[in-house]
Amino acid sequence: MLEMRGITKRFPGVLANHRVDFTVNAGEVHTLLGENGAGKSTLMKILYGLYQADEGEIFLSGERVEIHSPTDAIAHNIGMIHQHFMLVETLTVAENVALGLPSNRGLRTDLDAVSERIEELAGRYGLAIDPGAVVWQLAVGQRQRVEIIKALYRDAQLLILDEPTAVLTPQEVDQLFVTLRQMTDDGRGLIFISHKLHEVLALSDRITVLRQGTITGQVPVEGATRESLALMMVGRQVKLAPDKPPVEIGEVALEIRGLSVMGDRGDKAVRGLNLEVHAGEILGIAGVSGNGQREMAQAIAGLRQATAGSIRIGGVETTNHTPADVRKNGLAYVTEGRLRDGAIADFSVSENILLIDHTDKRYLKRGLLDFKAIKEHSLRLVDEYAVKTPTIDTPAKNLSGGNIQKMILAREMSGTPTVLVASQPTRGVDIGAAEYIHKRLVQQRAENTAIMMISEDLDEVFALSDRIAVIYEGQIIGIVDRQTATREQIGLMMAGVRPE
Repeated sequence: MLEMRGITKRFPGVLANHRVDFTVNAGEVHTLLGENGAGKSTLMKILYGLYQADEGEIFLSGERVEIHSPTDAIAHNIGMIHQHFMLVETLTVAENVALGLPSNRGLRTDLDAVSERIEELAGRYGLAIDPGAVVWQLAVGQRQRVEIIKALYRDAQLLILDEPTAVLTPQEVDQLFVTLRQMTDDGRGLIFISHKLHEVLALSDRITVLRQGTITGQVPVEGATRESLALMMVGRQVKLAPDKPPVEIGEVALEIRGLSVMGDRGDKAVRGLNLEVHAGEILGIAGVSGNGQREMAQAIAGLRQATAGSIRIGGVETTNHTPADVRKNGLAYVTEGRLRDGAIADFSVSENILLIDHTDKRYLKRGLLDFKAIKEHSLRLVDEYAVKTPTIDTPAKNLSGGNIQKMILAREMSGTPTVLVASQPTRGVDIGAAEYIHKRLVQQRAENTAIMMISEDLDEVFALSDRIAVIYEGQIIGIVDRQTATREQIGLMMAGVRPE
């Protein structure tokens, strides 16, 4: 169905793809696997016409083709489902599907015919959706169905799926996989991009691994393991789950009672939430994105006002205190937006490390900054946390995502906090950096810190947590012990089903 031969793509200072050969057969799922920056998205953007290759050729059904734009790709029956949905929220499902397509009624869109075809496709592929529903009213899983229906409506025979499971519950992932298998049964070819190794093994027929723009391996799914795939991705053995020595659980270090917080749209994002985190434990917060996780974390850190309830750190009331006061009471906070509110992009590594300590007497001399002490402190943390940077004077924006995250962790954990709130600690980082971050979190747990880890990655939640709390529509719907929890149980709770 598809053959990409010798694809090479260069950007200034970066060789994104180097002589990559990639094929897809009709009726198969071919997974493209690799760390961030490995060249996966670049290769797919070339196929979809968003980039042009510097060298190489593309063949569809044996014929050489030129794809200069997404319009060309769609004309060749190629569809792409992006990680961030390309939908107009104020339009209906039918209007989104019809957008950009010619109508048999001239200037007017025949929405009745579009709706009829949507219902036909939805019934065939198990994609239950109301064509008249306005997109902003749909749940995340339903929005993804709209994206798939858009591609099917345009008769896509070759479909690119870029991280399609990132915002779904485990049950929604299972349903998506059923739909994708029906599509391959109909002779379609699917290209699946994901970093979740258990999903790759569950869905794929073949797996191609990219590292630094070059193919390091291509294997059938039979015989492949998470460990063997990680080795191809990183080039060394990777510990997918950290060793967690037993730790004696201490007193309650973070206590939240009846917390309510407003969201950015003026709605109540957190509603009467109750939670406790003990010293020496990692409490994993699982949930689909947008269920109040960000607002809860910001309220704890003093970055967002609580409208009701109380927050106590180490027994001290910190509700609606300033971020500086909350930090003085022992909170460390790793935000989900690294360069939005976790670091200052144009500041150097050293300046970012000092952000929260610039008034500390250890780094002052006669009221002025002591640059020698600052340099020693920065070099020690960069070394201790394995931050890869040319120098400590390098701007943070020049570092990879994983190294920015390690820099933030170094800063936040250097002061032996009482409570650490880590929000999406490994989102978008390489598997090697994620391994290191997990190891540091477990070490911090051993130092008697109470850790609240908010993550949408269930693998991460299961690997690190001592207890798992599930958040749904701004409330904790249940808390279970990690040893007895199952993915199915957590998945149901993520969808709003309370445990019996």
